[in-house]
Amino acid sequence: MIFRAYYALVKSPRITSTGKNTNAQFGFLNTLMDLINNQKPSHLAVCFDTKEKTERHTDFAEYKANRQETPEDILLAVPDIKKMLQGFNIPIIEVPGYEADDIIGALSVKASQAGYKVYMVTSDKDYGQLVNDQVFIYKPASGFSKAEVLGPAEVCAKWDIEHVGQVIDMLGLMGDAVDNIPGIKGVGEKTAAKLLKEYGSLENILDHADEIKGSIGEKVRNGKADAIMSKKLATIILDVPCVFNEGDFALGGWKEDILTEVFNELEFRTIGKRILGEAFQVGSKTEQQKDLFGNVVESKTSPSVQASSVSTESNFEIVENKTIENTAHQYFLADSEALRKQLLAMLTAHMDQGGEICFDTETTGLDANRCELVGMSFSIKASEAWYMPLPAGKEACIKIIQPFDTLFQIPTLTWIGQNTKFDLLVLKNYGFEIKGELFDTMLAHYCFEPDGKRSMDLLSEKFLHYSPVRIEDLIGKKGKNQGNMRDVEIEKIKEYAGEDADITLQLKEKFLPLLQENGVETVFRKVDTPLIKVLLDMEYEGIRIDTDFLHAYSKELEILARESEERVYQGAGVRFNLASPKQLGEVLFEKLQLDPKAKKTKTGQYATGEDVLAKLAREHTICDEILSFR
Repeated sequence: MIFRAYYALVKSPRITSTGKNTNAQFGFLNTLMDLINNQKPSHLAVCFDTKEKTERHTDFAEYKANRQETPEDILLAVPDIKKMLQGFNIPIIEVPGYEADDIIGALSVKASQAGYKVYMVTSDKDYGQLVNDQVFIYKPASGFSKAEVLGPAEVCAKWDIEHVGQVIDMLGLMGDAVDNIPGIKGVGEKTAAKLLKEYGSLENILDHADEIKGSIGEKVRNGKADAIMSKKLATIILDVPCVFNEGDFALGGWKEDILTEVFNELEFRTIGKRILGEAFQVGSKTEQQKDLFGNVVESKTSPSVQASSVSTESNFEIVENKTIENTAHQYFLADSEALRKQLLAMLTAHMDQGGEICFDTETTGLDANRCELVGMSFSIKASEAWYMPLPAGKEACIKIIQPFDTLFQIPTLTWIGQNTKFDLLVLKNYGFEIKGELFDTMLAHYCFEPDGKRSMDLLSEKFLHYSPVRIEDLIGKKGKNQGNMRDVEIEKIKEYAGEDADITLQLKEKFLPLLQENGVETVFRKVDTPLIKVLLDMEYEGIRIDTDFLHAYSKELEILARESEERVYQGAGVRFNLASPKQLGEVLFEKLQLDPKAKKTKTGQYATGEDVLAKLAREHTICDEILSFR
């Protein structure tokens, strides 16, 4: 689970202000909370491997030997995860000399015998051998696959076997590359299932190995020892010295002081609030009162945690993200001259009250120099926004925007946006230039969290617990059949565009204190933000190409290429298609015999790539001419 959590976020790492990667901790905690909230178990435990060698290593020295060294970030994450589990009062079970697989298997048997329905949380196929009417595999969701519950029927269907006891027979036959269990060389899953259908068990297959015809029979006969060893390695050990204690495993209250401490260290601002309450904030801590000898005599939690209204009983409820469907908002449409005047008057009046306007453009595409404006949205107050649709014709569009240029020209007005360079470039192509200050939420986020992705949707979900309307819901998925915003009905685009401006405004309010807390507000305002307009001007101006020079140079290169081509033919003593690797290979290695050990490609042709020709060029000038021609 820890490995899965770490690699699920590997492309967008979560890095703390001290440089610590918290992918594994964050992903594991989310999986744990999802289990508790959605599956609502009464009892829970987490099992870990230990450093001690197991019986499997004694039996087979190469067991798991092919596994890469565990990344340091994962090794550093394990103590944090154990500390979180302690905070949730979830027992950590470790037994020296036994793998977590064995411990989970043994506890599953003991718990089922005590009358419980048991779920082994894992994506490991080996656990199928333990499944019965009381014990199931719970395979957590990953990527695009949903969570699965596997009972005997599902396990048998997945393996194409008659009963779950044959899982270890399958692994004995086909091996398991993940754990470096060899199996019988050359026997795969389909062959293994076919053999089990005919003979029932691994032992019976080996007893009748002489009857199995063809290459499969030969493989089975040669791989007997590996098969027996592989089955033993794959068999989960159930006589582990561990006890299922119902009281210890019961899911109950948690220790806020421990959770506060670990969430602080990992800088889990958002999920920390979800679990400990809105009053939690990174920087809060548990204070311990000690006597003269250093003994803790009283624990008290700082006010930020004491104010939490979350129960410390078994209540781990995580609030679902808000959406436009369940959140109060007012998004207005300015689709007439009268309504546009009303919007302009409101924005102008607001200028005297704070001088900040959040804006966004809706366009027909993502190339700012080629797309058309479809509309603009504005917001000056959370949960309120205006959308102003614009016509397709450029002149008509400019005419509607023109009155707003009085605001664009005010240098003291601050314009808030997400990726404002795009919006500014679109407006500039329509002849409008915003002279005021800028606050770009995407850039602000980069300043205090340099790693990871920063689309508005992701930022909204992370910092506001709000899932915006997806663009694909309006214009379809990416591809040749995707539409554009001009195709969307006005009511839908009003809600979508209004939400964009509204959410961006709310993100600005979240990000300003974070810029200050992280000491990067000066960099944001003095260095990065001024560069927006520099880059904007560069992209608008573009790069001029000296086409006359390139035409002349093209002719010069053509003459040089023809000269090299002729020298190749002279050196070869024959004319052929120099652009054909097949003909070139035959000339070089069959006619001219340049390399008796010449390599061939998978298609049977001689290799004539640059690396091959460069090596031969030292001794054969014809190769140098071929490279010059190319």
